[in-house]
Amino acid sequence: MSTAAGSTLLLVAHGSRDPRHAAVAAELAERVRALRPGLPVAVGYLDHCAPRVEQQLDRLEGEVVALPLLLNRAFHAKHDIPGVLAAASGRNPRVTVRQGAVLGPSPLLLDALTRRLAEAGVRPDRRTGVVLAAAGSSDEAANAVTRGVAADWQRSHGWAAVEVAHASAAPPRVADAVAALRARGARRIAVAPYLLAPGLLPDRIAAEAAAAGADALADPLGAAPELARLLLLRHDQSLRSRAGSAGLALSA
Repeated sequence: MSTAAGSTLLLVAHGSRDPRHAAVAAELAERVRALRPGLPVAVGYLDHCAPRVEQQLDRLEGEVVALPLLLNRAFHAKHDIPGVLAAASGRNPRVTVRQGAVLGPSPLLLDALTRRLAEAGVRPDRRTGVVLAAAGSSDEAANAVTRGVAADWQRSHGWAAVEVAHASAAPPRVADAVAALRARGARRIAVAPYLLAPGLLPDRIAAEAAAAGADALADPLGAAPELARLLLLRHDQSLRSRAGSAGLALSA
């Protein structure tokens, strides 16, 4: 794929042994292509799936905007992805790689979360509390960002309350968040996975939601149209920041 005349958008996914993960990444890429037909879009994976990020960058040329398919800026965005991009750029002198921002936080993500809950039969009201069930991180700064997302979602969409839960790495768990919502007087409790694709962690969240007696469970964000629009927004922001420090430009 030659891109000498313009940029290529490279979606950088973590990868998973669960085939549903790659299916979501592929569907997101298709949605982005449909929104902007002139933009080449590729997908590369850090692990488990093919093609790997390195393989994609070895075959590209020109300017590449690499966007992490991540909701939060934690270890993968701060360390793994920059290292992979730098190594690939060093091997391929025909490519210049710019790492764009992670997806979150964004009002578009809140709209996508609300969409998924509506599909599960739950709409915002002052009697309904929501568990925003994220992956969780050992990076406390990333967890603090997730708490900010929960506060913004409660304030902007009219929920009775929104509590954060983590599927791994750090407390609280779903049961803790459900108990906190009940203590705050929520009459109905819904769980919204703050995760992109089905897999181990969403399955764990679903099991914990059922065990805690939650009234409703949304699907993961998946290839929601809001995410495709957000990817294009992040792509454009990265290109606009060429002369600044918001993007990470890498070249041989």
